[in-house]
Amino acid sequence: MTNVASPEIYAPGLEGILAAETALSDVDGAKGRLIIAGHDVEQLAPRASFEEVASMLWRAGGLHGAPSDLRGALGAARATASARLPELSAADGMDALRAAVAQLTATGALAADAIALTGAVAVFAAAWSRRAAGLAPIAADPSLGHAADYLRMIGGDPTPARVAALDRYLVTVSDHGMNASTFTARVVASTASDAVSAITAAIGALKGPLHGGAPGPVLDMLDAVGAPDRAEAWLRAELDAGRRIMGMGHRVYRVRDPRAAVLEAAIGALERAGDAGAGGRLALARAVERAATSALRERHPDRPLAANVEFYTAVLLDAVGLPRTLFSPTFAVGRVAGWLGHVAEQQRNGRLIRPGSRYVGVRP
Repeated sequence: MTNVASPEIYAPGLEGILAAETALSDVDGAKGRLIIAGHDVEQLAPRASFEEVASMLWRAGGLHGAPSDLRGALGAARATASARLPELSAADGMDALRAAVAQLTATGALAADAIALTGAVAVFAAAWSRRAAGLAPIAADPSLGHAADYLRMIGGDPTPARVAALDRYLVTVSDHGMNASTFTARVVASTASDAVSAITAAIGALKGPLHGGAPGPVLDMLDAVGAPDRAEAWLRAELDAGRRIMGMGHRVYRVRDPRAAVLEAAIGALERAGDAGAGGRLALARAVERAATSALRERHPDRPLAANVEFYTAVLLDAVGLPRTLFSPTFAVGRVAGWLGHVAEQQRNGRLIRPGSRYVGVRP
């Protein structure tokens, strides 16, 4: 019997190509819906801790052996990582994080490696931030929850309101379909490589500005606007000059990113708690979003551009006391949970990922 090759399909960026089946998360770009481990993100983020959601994702991916209550296990992993800090001398936080994670040794037991990696990413990101500021790292406190200890390790003020806000952020970004860094982790896992290699590669993908982006420029935009009544004029001037509006538009969503709503609500909770870090910036952010949505709709009526996760990420992370240079590494602190669930799922259900290519070079 002769094997007949299936018709070749060329899809730049693999747009519309299904590379895996997953039980971890689902992104509906048309409806603006994100399901994480069977729960809508709007319902999950306000009531579940990062540890609880990491456990859900790992179970969904078929990662066996991790305790159902991860708080103590992650606390111990942070303490271990704190006692074995690498140099962390790179000027860029993502470079430092990638290099530090690459120095870890995989045990081959995926559950143990997942716990160690999740704890280490938080410790390394916080320690890099301290060292970049000329300060000594702060050792982990294994008795605390993951979000609270992360805030404490960067030298922040882990008030209950700030911890709740950061926890909500970590949950919100924990997984998001087959994004570039998740696909990278699955490609590495499909070769039967180890979890350390997969997470190191995923961090490299997340560093790219077309994927993880850099929410810091959203704050630069808000600083430049200054007041809600200046938003429309400032934004229209930027568009007239041909410049991009930060925090608007997404590769998948054709409506407002549901994660933006979750983080907007978290900032509102901070303000209601009287947290000085929120600084009344929510009103400004909402005014800028409204003006940007209106102006972009007028100029691009056939190309929906609405607020994405970065828009309110910047405001929230600034409000809880993170320096702007730490925004992208903090994304990795949350997303590592999803990456590891996908590594488990790929190892359990997948096969070697090996797409074809179309040769367009000179033939002999």
